Amino acid sequence: MMTRTLVGQLKVLQKNILKHDQLIAQTFQALPDAKIFSSFPGAGAALAPRLLAAFGSDRSRYKDAAQIQKYSGIAPVIERSGKKIWVHFRWACPKFMRQSFHEFAGQSILFCNWAKAYYVNARYRGKDHPSAVRALAFKWQRILWRCWQDRVPYDNDKYVNNLKKQGLEIYRNLNEKTIKTV
Repeated sequence: MMTRTLVGQLKVLQKNILKHDQLIAQTFQALPDAKIFSSFPGAGAALAPRLLAAFGSDRSRYKDAAQIQKYSGIAPVIERSGKKIWVHFRWACPKFMRQSFHEFAGQSILFCNWAKAYYVNARYRGKDHPSAVRALAFKWQRILWRCWQDRVPYDNDKYVNNLKKQGLEIYRNLNEKTIKTV
């Protein structure tokens, strides 16, 4: 009897969740910045609205990418005392916002070669999985912020060409076997 009652409640809850998801999708598509956040590899129907909500529509809210990196909890906290330096995880932040950026970065590894190369390189340098994904999220936030400020969708080819021009290690690692074996 208890199981039937719980299953009945779950069915009602599932219908309401579906209605909320549909409303979120409709609202998101009606927003002018939807095309920007939909353009990011791995954002998809679930994460693109969350990224847009994190940034909002007021472009003066964050004067640079560093502000959203700190506010969202993706940027590490660096404390110094004398000759000692302590780098640690940021606890005081909106947790859902931090989770949204972290989840997006994790998904981007599956859809974007340079993101995968960046992640593999971070793992190779000894970072654990959450730290490597957080480092990637830190990088993505600068890209997200710039696209949001300029009101332009993300262009992966343009970004990869920029990496090539700068001669960055990520670009050199793009075609290595290691990025195929994460």
